[in-house]
Amino acid sequence: MLWGAAGPAWARGPGHRGPGVAILAGICNSTLEHMNNLISSKPSTMKLKQTINPILLYFIHFIISLYTILTYIPFYFLSESRQEKSNQIKAKPVNSSPESAYRSVNSLDGLVSVLYPGCDTLDKVFMYAKNKFKDKRLLGTREVLNEEDEVQPNGKIFKKVILGHYNWLSYEDVFVRALNFGSGLHMLGQKPKTNIAIFCETRAEWMIAAQACFMYNFQLVTLYATLGGPAIVHGLNETEVTNIITSKELLQTKLKDIVSLVPRLRHIITVDGKPPTWSEFPKGVIVHTMAAVQALGAKGSLENKPHSKPLPSDIAVIMYTSGSTGIPKGVMISHSNIIAGITGMAKRIPRLGEEDVYIGYLPLAHVLELSAELVCLSHGCRIGYSSPQTLADQSSKIKKGSKGDTSMLKPTLMAAVPEIMDRIYKNVMNKVNEMSSFQRNLFILAYNYKMEQISKGRSTPLCDSFVFRKVRSLLGGNIRLLLCGGAPLSAATQRFMNICFCCPVGQGYGLTESTGAGTITEVWDYNTGRVGAPLVCCEIKLKNWEEGGYFNTDKPHPRGEILIGGQNVTMGYYKNEAKTKADFFEDENGQRWLCTGDIGEFDPDGCLKIIDRKKDLVKLQAGEYVSLGKVEAALKNLPLIDNICAYANSYHSYVIGFVVPNQKELTELARKKGLKGTWEELCNSCEMENEVLKVLSEAAISGTTAPFSTPIYK
Repeated sequence: MLWGAAGPAWARGPGHRGPGVAILAGICNSTLEHMNNLISSKPSTMKLKQTINPILLYFIHFIISLYTILTYIPFYFLSESRQEKSNQIKAKPVNSSPESAYRSVNSLDGLVSVLYPGCDTLDKVFMYAKNKFKDKRLLGTREVLNEEDEVQPNGKIFKKVILGHYNWLSYEDVFVRALNFGSGLHMLGQKPKTNIAIFCETRAEWMIAAQACFMYNFQLVTLYATLGGPAIVHGLNETEVTNIITSKELLQTKLKDIVSLVPRLRHIITVDGKPPTWSEFPKGVIVHTMAAVQALGAKGSLENKPHSKPLPSDIAVIMYTSGSTGIPKGVMISHSNIIAGITGMAKRIPRLGEEDVYIGYLPLAHVLELSAELVCLSHGCRIGYSSPQTLADQSSKIKKGSKGDTSMLKPTLMAAVPEIMDRIYKNVMNKVNEMSSFQRNLFILAYNYKMEQISKGRSTPLCDSFVFRKVRSLLGGNIRLLLCGGAPLSAATQRFMNICFCCPVGQGYGLTESTGAGTITEVWDYNTGRVGAPLVCCEIKLKNWEEGGYFNTDKPHPRGEILIGGQNVTMGYYKNEAKTKADFFEDENGQRWLCTGDIGEFDPDGCLKIIDRKKDLVKLQAGEYVSLGKVEAALKNLPLIDNICAYANSYHSYVIGFVVPNQKELTELARKKGLKGTWEELCNSCEMENEVLKVLSEAAISGTTAPFSTPIYK
C-alpha cells in the first residue's frame, strides 16, 4: 500500500519527512546485504555511463589525450606532490596496544585545545578577533526589497521574495551590539550562570545574542526552530528559563500556543525591528524587541558597571539535540569544550583568513553550524546569512529572475548536511538527463576524465572552465571548500560534488557531545567514504563490541565502537546523570571520553571510516544483522526516491522501507507503465508499489557483483 500526500509524514530521525510516504515490505536479507555494499569508494565504480557515436568518441578521446600530453609536464610535478600528501600517514596509534588511541601526526606529543594564547573563554576569543579585525566586515544580511504571493498551477500560494545586496556589520559593530544586549538582559534580571533560551532562525541577531551571553556568562539554551511544541516546552521547563530570544514569526506560529505551559517565563525578546501584533500574552509575560533591550543596555553600559566574566569550565551552551528517539536531551557544553573543538576544526582548514566568505544557513542550534561560524569569526572571515529557501537562484522563495544568496554572496566556504548535497546531486543529474545527447555525453566524458585525473592527483582546468563552470556557479562560483557533516555522505555524492564544483569536499565526524569535533578529512585526501583523521584537539580509540562482531584486533584493519577523548568532550546531559554515566567516563589520567555508539574502522594511514552504528543494527529473525542506515544510504540517491526510512525488528526475516517518492519521477514511471490517476490514486496503486520495489531491488543488484537472492514481492 502507498500513502499519498494525506498519509503520515514521519520517519526515523531528522530529515525524513514529507508527503507521499510509500510502505514497501518484503525485501529479503541477502538483498539488503548487497544494498549495504552499493556505495563504493573506487573511482571505476562511480563513472557515469555514456552513449555516443564511436567515431566521435575516438575523436574526443584524441583531443583529451593530446591535451593531457601537452599539460603533463607541469602537472606531473604538482600531482606528485599532491599524491604524496594524499598518501601520507595522517594519524598514528600512541602505542602498540590494540586499545591504543589514535592521534593526528600533528598532535602526537600532546593535544591542542586553545586557539590563541590566553584566550580560554569565548568572550576572550571574540575580543581577540575584534581587536585584530576591528573595522572588517563580519555579519551580513540581505534586505528584503519586496515580498509577494505567487499562485502555483495547482492552486497553492507560495511567498516569493526579492532581496537586495548584503548589508554588513563590522567586528566593532557586533561587539557594541552584543555588549549592550548583554547589559540589557542583565537589567531585565538575567543573572550570571543562569539559563536563557534562544529559539530562532539562523541570522545575524542569533550570533549577536550568543556573544552577549558569552560575555556576561549567561548559559545559552539552544532549541531547533523545527522542534515540535512538546519538545520546546520540555526544554524550556527543564532549564527553568525566565527569558527567551526568538523571532516574530516563530513567536506567532509556535511559541504563542505554548507560552502558558512555561510558568517561569517572564520576558520574550524578538529579534525583529517591530514588535508582534499578537497581544494575548499570559499575565506577567512582557515582550520586548532586541533593539529596545540594546537601548536599555546602552544606558547601563554608560555606568561602567563590571559584569561577571566566565571561567573556562563554565557552561556556555546547553544544546538540545533533535531527539530522534524520545524527548530531546540538553548537552552541557563549556567554554573550554567549544574552544577546543573550533581549534581542532580550524587547524584542518588551510589558508583560513580574511579573504574567506562563509554562507550561514544551517541551524545555529546545531553544533556543526555554531562551530563553523565561531571558526570563521575567530579568523576574520565574513559570514553572510541565508536560508534553505533562499540559498540559490532556483530556491523556493526566490522570485524567478532574482538572485539567490550564493549568487550574491559568492562564498568561498560552505558547510552542508548530506541531504542538501544529495538534493544538489539529484537536481544536477536531472538537468544533465534533459540535455541533448551530444551535451549529455560531453558532460559524462568530462566527468569520467576528471575522475581519472583526480585519482592521480592532477587538475583539469580545461574541464573546469568549459564544462563544470555552470554547475559551479550554482553556489556562487568561488567555493574552495565544502564541508559535510551531521550524517554519512555517500561516496558517489562526495565524488560528484568534488568533480562538478571543482573543490575539495571534506567529510567531518563529530557529535553534539563532542562539540561537533572528532575528525575532518584533509583537503588533499582524494579518497571517499572516509571521515578523515582525528583533529588535533582529540584522540580516538576503538572499543571491542562482541555482540556485533567488531574487535580492535580485527585484520586487516582494527574495528570497534568509536570513543572520542579530549578537551572537546562535553560535560554531559543536563539533569540526566544516568545517561551521562552511560555515555561518558574519565580515564586514569583524568581525560574525559565519549562512547559514541558508532562503529568505526581505521585505515592504514590513520583515517577513520564509519561502518556501522550500534543502535542502527537490527538482528533479524534468522539472527543476521542489518544496518538500517546503510540500506537508506544505498537507495536514497535514486531519482525516484526523495527520502527513505528503513525499519526492522527481530520478529521478522525482512526489512520494510518507508519511501517518500519523487512526484515527477513516479508520475513518469506510471505513464510508462500505462497507469493513470491522481497522485493519491497512484500512491494507492498496488501495481505502482511493485514497480517501485522493482526499482529498489534492481539498484541493489546492480550495485554489486556478489551473489544475491531475489527480493520477495508482497
